[in-house]
Amino acid sequence: MSGSLVARMAGSVGELPADQWDALTDGGNPFMRHAFLSALEDSGSVGEGTGWLPAPLVIEDAGRLVAALPAYLKGHSQGEYVFDHAWADAWERAGGRYYPKLQIAAPFTPATGPRILTRQPGLAAPLLDFAQGFGDANALSSVHATFLEPEQVPMFEAAGWLVRHDIQFHWTNRGYADFDEFLTQLASRKRKAIRKEREAAQHGLAIRRLTGPAILPEHWDAFWHFYQDTGSRKWGRPYLSREAFDLIGERMGESVLLVLAFDEGRPIAGALNFIGREALYGRYWGCTEDRRFLHFELCYYQAIDAAIELGLARVEAGAQGPHKIARGYEPVRTTSAHWIADPGFRRAVAEFLEREREGVAVDAGWLAQRTPFRKS
Repeated sequence: MSGSLVARMAGSVGELPADQWDALTDGGNPFMRHAFLSALEDSGSVGEGTGWLPAPLVIEDAGRLVAALPAYLKGHSQGEYVFDHAWADAWERAGGRYYPKLQIAAPFTPATGPRILTRQPGLAAPLLDFAQGFGDANALSSVHATFLEPEQVPMFEAAGWLVRHDIQFHWTNRGYADFDEFLTQLASRKRKAIRKEREAAQHGLAIRRLTGPAILPEHWDAFWHFYQDTGSRKWGRPYLSREAFDLIGERMGESVLLVLAFDEGRPIAGALNFIGREALYGRYWGCTEDRRFLHFELCYYQAIDAAIELGLARVEAGAQGPHKIARGYEPVRTTSAHWIADPGFRRAVAEFLEREREGVAVDAGWLAQRTPFRKS
């Protein structure tokens, strides 16, 4: 670094000034906010014993934060949603050590967003150089940046990182006045199916959308039970601690949208979303009673309703799930970038990614033909 610029690894996001961290972005992505990342740290959801050790890489100018990477030393590949288990297995069978690796990400969050945090574009290259140097100095096998916003992908490509593609399903708001106007764009059969699903899901239930101070401790208690059930079945153990939800509610409740279904005043299911400047991000869902179509209602249709009401451009409904297509969500390419230390291993990964990208492109084209929208 030249002049007064200093690059270093900080011990946590929480130890860095919140105002300086948040000033590095436009604030449009809730998962890059100091409030979110520090809540994960303070609640023990990341840190010692979790396999997610905070290691933010920062550049400071005369002691003031001017650029950062939200980075973590990883002891496993869980909670990332860009799967590299096969890479780890191959490298370790070849006699290498894959872990720890460095992960640049919002933990447990498959949502697109900025990963190079700075208001000075000229610092992007030095920051990525520092990440690579950090990997070399600490004998790391690799550094990974996941769910990159499209505008930042060229920065990683210019630094020589390998690019990987995958597919998610997002809903796009094309200026709809309400849910019914959205339905008019669908084929008749699909439109009728969605109306029947909503009617069946809502029967006998009260569905409420809560945000900010309207989310009370008892609502978080109910959602914790839902989250525990889903987490135990999907991941073996839930990633977030109970305290994480309290801290997120306290620190950034205005960016939280909690959708709950009540049966005679008793909550039986819920979906947690985060509100960004341009998007609504669906994150977690769970229930204590299995009701037909209720998952679709709370996670997909209520999210569409909310996005239209809030004037948001899209809904990002999380990882996986081709079943979302029938609900009006369309395939969208997501991108990650990867720095591999060993030249031979890097060549093998690069060859794999070239073949994988071809397959992803074919899948995306096939899926795009199966959306429920009326064909012109």
